[in-house]
Amino acid sequence: MRKAWISSVSLVVLLTLILSGCGGFTSSNGNGGTEKAKDSVLNLALESDIPDLNQVKTTDGTSFTILNNTLEGLYRLDQNNQPQPAMAKSVDISDDKLTYTFHLRDGIKWSNGDPVTAADFKYSWLKALDPNTASQYAFIIAQFVKGAADYNAGKADASAVAVEAKDDKTLIVTLNQPTPFFLSLTAFVTYFPLNQKFVEKVGFDKFALTADSILYNGPYVITSYDQAKGVTLKKNDKYWDKKNVQVQTVNMDVIKEASTALNLYESGKLDKVYLSSSDVNSYKDKDGFGTETMFRTYFTQVNIKKKPFDNQKIRKAFQLAVEPKILTDTILNNGSLPATGLVPAGMNGTDGKTYRELAGDVFKPDLAKAKELLAEGIKESGPLPKIELMVSDDSVSKDTATFLQSEYKKNLGVDVSIVTKPFSGRLEAMRNGDFTLAVNRWGADYNDPLTFMYEWDNPSTQSRGNYNSKEYNALVDGAQVEKDENKRIDMFVQAEKLLIEDGNMTPLYFDGRAYMINPKVKGLKIAPGATLELKYVKIDK
Repeated sequence: MRKAWISSVSLVVLLTLILSGCGGFTSSNGNGGTEKAKDSVLNLALESDIPDLNQVKTTDGTSFTILNNTLEGLYRLDQNNQPQPAMAKSVDISDDKLTYTFHLRDGIKWSNGDPVTAADFKYSWLKALDPNTASQYAFIIAQFVKGAADYNAGKADASAVAVEAKDDKTLIVTLNQPTPFFLSLTAFVTYFPLNQKFVEKVGFDKFALTADSILYNGPYVITSYDQAKGVTLKKNDKYWDKKNVQVQTVNMDVIKEASTALNLYESGKLDKVYLSSSDVNSYKDKDGFGTETMFRTYFTQVNIKKKPFDNQKIRKAFQLAVEPKILTDTILNNGSLPATGLVPAGMNGTDGKTYRELAGDVFKPDLAKAKELLAEGIKESGPLPKIELMVSDDSVSKDTATFLQSEYKKNLGVDVSIVTKPFSGRLEAMRNGDFTLAVNRWGADYNDPLTFMYEWDNPSTQSRGNYNSKEYNALVDGAQVEKDENKRIDMFVQAEKLLIEDGNMTPLYFDGRAYMINPKVKGLKIAPGATLELKYVKIDK
C-alpha cells in the first residue's frame, strides 16, 4: 500500500495478531499467559517482513502499522476514524480554508526527552519532499501543500514550501486548494515529525535501521526489531496521553503461513488470526469469529514497457479472462468482494452515496472477448514470450496466484509461471520495473477516491506499470481543483473507466478478512493506511 482504511487494508494491511516479539512465543495475559496483570501483553503477527521504518521513505502497510503506533502526527484518528488533536491541541482554519495554524501541546516529548516542536514537523515534511530523498510518498504532501510540488520536482528551493514554524508551538501551513480531509492527512505517517538533531547524528542513511536509531513520540517505543522476524513494542512513558494506553507490551512477529498462525491461536499463543478459506466454515459459529472489510483493492499490474503487455489488446485479453467472483467465493471465502473497479466499496462519494454506487461496475469479465483480443494482439506483436506472474510469499497471495494461473490457462490457453518473493522483495522489484505481471494491492490513505486515482497520475511509477495517459492525467488533476463535488466525482469515474479500458490493471477483489480473536481483546481496529491502531486496545482480566 506508495500508499490504505476500514469500512474496513495492510491490513491494507495484511496483519495477523500473534505471539511474542523477536525472541520466541509467549501467551498473552488475556489467554491466561505468563504476564502479570499490570504488564498486559498483546501478541500480534505480521503476514510479511518489514520493508522500511524510515517514515519519509516507506510505502507499505506493515511498516505503517509499526510507525503509526510508535510515532504521532498533529492529529490522530479516533476509533471512528475521525481526526482528533494529538501533537497539536488545536487548529485555526482561515475563512478560505487554505491556511491552517496548528497550536502544539505543552509538554510533548520525544522518547529521549527532547521537546517535540513545530520545527520537527517542518523538517520532516521538507525531508520527504527533498528530491534527493526520492520519497515515493512525497506526493501525499506535494499535492496539497502550496509550493511543495515545485520543490519536490526540483523547480524551486525549500523556501517555496508554505510551511512555517512560527515558534516552537505554532506551525502554519497553506494549501493549494480547500482540502476537507486535510486534518486526517496529518494523521498519516509521512506527516509525522522528525528530530533533526537526532537524524543528523545517526545519519540519514542509517536512520531507522535499528530500534535505537529511531526516536519515538507515539504511544509505544520499539525495544526489539528484526526486519525478517518482527518487533516488540513497549508503552512509551513519555507519551503525552500515556494514561489512556492500557496494554504495556505488544509483540508482532512475522508469520507468513495462515496454518501456522491458526495452530498458534489454538494453543493460546496469539490473540487474533486471519482464517484461510478452508477454515472459515469450521470456525464461523465459534466465539471470537468475525469479518472485517478494508478500503483496499487487490489487482494484477502489467508492465506496459515489457512484452507482451506493450500491446493494449493483449493487456485487455489478460484482464477480461479473469473472473473475480470465482476467486472471492471459492478461493478466498473470507468476506472479500469481487472488484468491479479500482475504488473499493464504501468509499465516500457525494449526495449521501458512496463512490461505487455512483460509478457502478466499470469492470466485468468477458471470456469470449478475451480470446478474440489475444488472437488479434498476437497477430500484431508476434508470439507470446515466457510470462511470469510475481507475487508476495504469504498464503493469500500464493492462493491468488494459483487461481490466476488456472484462469489464464483455462480461458486463454496461456501458460504462466509463478514467482514468489518476500513482500519487501516484491515491492523493490516493482519499484525497479523488474516485472512483467504481478499481483499488487493498494489501500486508502484517506477516505476519498483521490487516494486511488492519484496512483496512476502524471505519469505513474514503474510499480504502476509506467501508465501514462494525457486524458487520465487531465481528469485526475482537474478533479483535485474542482469545487463542484458532483463534477469532481464524475471526473474520477471517467478516469477510472479509462484506466480499466486500457487494460493496465485487472481489479481482483475488495479486501475482506475472516478472523478469530481472543474475546478478551477489546478495541483493536484497522485505521486508514491499513494500519492496526493499538492505542485504544484493552485486554479484559
